[in-house]
Amino acid sequence: MKRFLDSYLFSLILILALLLGGLFAYFFKQQVIYLKPAGDIFLNLLFTSIVPLVFFSITSAIARLGSLERLKKIMCNMVVVFLCTSALAALYALMVVKLFPLDALPNLVLNTTQPSEPVNLSQQIVSIFTVPEFFQLLSHQHLLSLILFSLLVGIAAAETKEKSGHFISFLQTGETLFMRVFSLIMYFAPLGFFAYSASLVGELGPQIFETYFHIALTYYIAAALYFFVFFSLYAYLAGGKGGLTIYWQNIFLPAITSLATCSSAASIPANLAATRKMNVPLEISETVIPLGSLIHKDGSVIGGMFKIAFLFSLFQLDFNSGSALIIAFSVSLLVGTVMGAIPSGGMLGELLILNIYGFPPSVLIAIAAISIIIDPPATLLNVTGNSVSSMLVARLSNGKRWLLTGE
Repeated sequence: MKRFLDSYLFSLILILALLLGGLFAYFFKQQVIYLKPAGDIFLNLLFTSIVPLVFFSITSAIARLGSLERLKKIMCNMVVVFLCTSALAALYALMVVKLFPLDALPNLVLNTTQPSEPVNLSQQIVSIFTVPEFFQLLSHQHLLSLILFSLLVGIAAAETKEKSGHFISFLQTGETLFMRVFSLIMYFAPLGFFAYSASLVGELGPQIFETYFHIALTYYIAAALYFFVFFSLYAYLAGGKGGLTIYWQNIFLPAITSLATCSSAASIPANLAATRKMNVPLEISETVIPLGSLIHKDGSVIGGMFKIAFLFSLFQLDFNSGSALIIAFSVSLLVGTVMGAIPSGGMLGELLILNIYGFPPSVLIAIAAISIIIDPPATLLNVTGNSVSSMLVARLSNGKRWLLTGE
């Protein structure tokens, strides 16, 4: 019970804040205007902390790696498996939101800035990944450009490790510092969520909760199907009937741990223990599981697609054009890979969605609420997806007999 409360208490408080905010707006609609500044203050604090948090987190992580010698044997196969399974998750999510549209907000329009007009695709790619001036990296509106720059700085620091020792220490200190800043800001989150929920319901009416229920129901069913069908297929591809059997015999521990902790990182020990029993070679499991907990999250990929579809419905935009679907596919992959490697990356992933599409920052909490609602099944897919991925990597790296030899 204590473990459950430690994992879910804050999320439950935030959900309660959202519900209470909606009830407040329903019964005291005229007073909602006085709460809006509290929600705006919370959002502004988040935005100002995001840029340094992203920079220090990514650069320090890359700089600490130094050499990738330990990963060379299986890195290529791991990347192939991660990309293929994430791409299939994105395609599956796209199919789900097309078959079961998240369109529970007909004829409702937010009293806020509409998303910017779409630009030429090549021009959009350039503007997403780069900025012409250094100072523009300091804006949360250019998050992906900041990530790319941070990667370059981290690689440079790793390659000059002997001369960059003090700078690497500075990066690690900065990461610790701004993670603490982020934690302090999150103490204000219940009030911020309460104020924002009241403001949102005041503008849209209580129908907004029908949309969240629809999203939750659709995601939970979709996640269950993905868990049983896709992971069974992957296990069979990795080891035939024996692989399928050994996967389902041993996946219970990491699955329960992921639901109890709602954390991919906290599930690493259970996942490592399970993959050992699945006969995955240690040099593979001890590489795939820790890295996968950061950069391979099928549940987050599916959740990213749901958030994009929700925003398109909210702003009554066309989600049928080829360019919209291609960008949605790509962004959902980024949400489950690049953003997953950053502490508190869920919130940053949501901000990335807003940046790329030009949606106003004021709807950040609206999609952050989706993350809270779908967190348990999303974490389940993230964790157990890495278990079966380690089996696939073993199959590609060691051949058909890996399951029998464990080598």
